[in-house]
Amino acid sequence: MAEPYLRMVGIQKSFPGVQALKGVDFEAFAGEALALIGANGAGKSTLMNVLGGVIQPDAGQILIAGQPVEIHDPLQAAAHGIAFVHQEMAILRTLTIAENLYITSFPTRNGLIDFEQANRLSSSVLARLGHDFPPETRMRDLSPGDQQIVEIARALLGEPRLIIFDEPTSSLTSREKARLFEVIRSLKKEGVTVIYITHLLDEVFGICERAVVLRNGETVGGGMLSQLTYAEIVRLMIGTADVSSYFRHRTAQIGDIILKVSGLNQKGVLSEISFELRKGEVLGLWGLMGSGRTELSRAIIGLDPIDSGSIEIRANGSLKPIQPRQAKKWIGMVTENRREEGLLLPKSVKTNISLANLPALISRVWPLVDNKKETQEARTYVDRLKIMISSLEQPVETLSGGNQQKVVVGRWLQRNPVIYIMDEPTRGLDVGAKAEIRTVILELADAGAAVILVSSDIDQIMSMSDRYLVMNRGRITQELPASASKDELIAAAAGGQ
Repeated sequence: MAEPYLRMVGIQKSFPGVQALKGVDFEAFAGEALALIGANGAGKSTLMNVLGGVIQPDAGQILIAGQPVEIHDPLQAAAHGIAFVHQEMAILRTLTIAENLYITSFPTRNGLIDFEQANRLSSSVLARLGHDFPPETRMRDLSPGDQQIVEIARALLGEPRLIIFDEPTSSLTSREKARLFEVIRSLKKEGVTVIYITHLLDEVFGICERAVVLRNGETVGGGMLSQLTYAEIVRLMIGTADVSSYFRHRTAQIGDIILKVSGLNQKGVLSEISFELRKGEVLGLWGLMGSGRTELSRAIIGLDPIDSGSIEIRANGSLKPIQPRQAKKWIGMVTENRREEGLLLPKSVKTNISLANLPALISRVWPLVDNKKETQEARTYVDRLKIMISSLEQPVETLSGGNQQKVVVGRWLQRNPVIYIMDEPTRGLDVGAKAEIRTVILELADAGAAVILVSSDIDQIMSMSDRYLVMNRGRITQELPASASKDELIAAAAGGQ
C-alpha cells in the first residue's frame, strides 16, 4: 500500500479550560479526497489550523511525503504546498478581487507591482472555477457566494499539493457546487491531496473516498465510504444511533394572524410582497440563492429601507401598522452572516447572549447591568443549547462556527419576542446540532411564537414548515402547503408552476 502523503501523529492542543485535541493521529494519501467529519467543537478546524500554520500544537509531529516538517505560520504551510479554504472568509472588502488573490504574493516588474499580470492571472484561475468576474471588481460588491469563489481561487493559485476545504459550499449555488466538485475531481487526478470538512453528508459521499470522524478532540472511527452508511457516520459523530427522534413531525396549532405584510417594494430587490403569518406557525421562506429571501427578512425588521408597502403587527389584540424600524420591539432575527452582523467577536459569550435583552438585566438599585442576573440568564441558554465553552467569559471569536451560531440563537431566546426570523439558523451545524435547533424552533411555535424560517437546506426546511412561501427574483411566486414534495419546492423555486 502507498505511503500516506500526510501524517499527523499525536497532535495535542489545549485552550484555556478545554483540551481541543487529545493526541490525534491522522493521515491522508495523494490523489484522494478525505472527509474530515465531526460535530461542532469536535476539533476538525483546530486540527486543520495546526496543519495550516494558523495555530501551534502543544505536542505531536507532522510529516509530509515521509519527512518531518515544522509549520509555524501560513506562509510556511504554503511553502510546503498546503492551501486552506477557511470556513469563515478572510477577505479585504475594499480591495479588488486581484488584490485579494495576490495580497501576499503580487507579481512584480522592475521592482513594482505588476497589476496587469495580476489581473490576467486572476482571470485565469477564476475561469477554472467557471466564473468571469472582472478582476478589478471590489470584494464588497460581490455576493457571499461569489466571495467564497474568490476564496477558493486564492487557494488554487499556488498549485498546492494538499488543499483543505472547510465548509466550502456554505454560500454556493447548486451550479457553483457542481463546478467546485469538478475542480476537486481534477485535483485528485493530478495527485493533489484533498481534505474536505463539511456537515453535509451527501457531499461527503459524492466527492470523497474515505472519512475520518472526530468527537471531543479524538478520532473515533472512519474508513472507506463505500463500506460506511449515513447512519453509521451520524452515530460516530454524535455518539448515538437514534437521531430520528429529533425529526418527528408535529401537529401544529395555528392561531390568529400576528404579522401582515402588504405590497412591500424595494426598487430592484423586492416587488409587491404580501403575506400573513400566524401565531404558532413555522412559515418556510423558500427560494434559490438570490431569490430575495434574506432581503425580505431584512426589510421586515427594518435593517434595509423599503420604498412602499405596509407592515402590521398584532398588539393588544388587534393588528396595527408599524414602521419597519419599530419591528425590533416584536421581532427577533438570527441573521445569515453571524460574524459580520450577529456577533461582537472579541466580546465574551455572556455579553453576546445578553445584547438583545439588556433593559431587562438592569439592576433595580443602579442603572447598570446586574452581573449576577446576566450570568444566570446566559448560563440558562448555554445549557439549553449545549454550547461548548470553557466559561461564560470566553471570547466568542474562539468558538467553533456552530457554537457561535448557537450563541446568536440563545440571544433571541433570552429576549423572547413574539416573532422570530431565522435566516439560515443551522448553517455550519452538524446533524445533531441541527436537530437541537429544530427542536427549539418547534418548541417556540408550540408556545405560540411565530417563526419565519429561511434555509437553503431543503430537508431541514421541510422537516419544520407548516406552509411555504416560494420566492423568485424578489417576488413571492407561490404558496405551497406543508404536504408539498421536494420536487414541487425545487420546481417552484426555479420558476415552474
